[in-house]
Amino acid sequence: MHADIHLQLHHLDAAELHRSAELHRAAVHSLPHTPVRAPVRARIGWTLVALGLRLAVPATARPGTSARRLPLAA
Repeated sequence: MHADIHLQLHHLDAAELHRSAELHRAAVHSLPHTPVRAPVRARIGWTLVALGLRLAVPATARPGTSARRLPLAA
């Protein structure tokens, strides 16, 4: 085949791909937007990590808290 034929075929294929991409983008934008939520397992895991970090830091080191004193027994 002649080199010009290959170039013409390439242009035809590229144009078809562009049309397909535009149709896909139009279809995606017409759908109602739903927020993406993290899977339950990931949310629970990060909650447990945050809880573990709170428990690992002593109460006196946390800002806004003070160590509780137990009343002295008489």
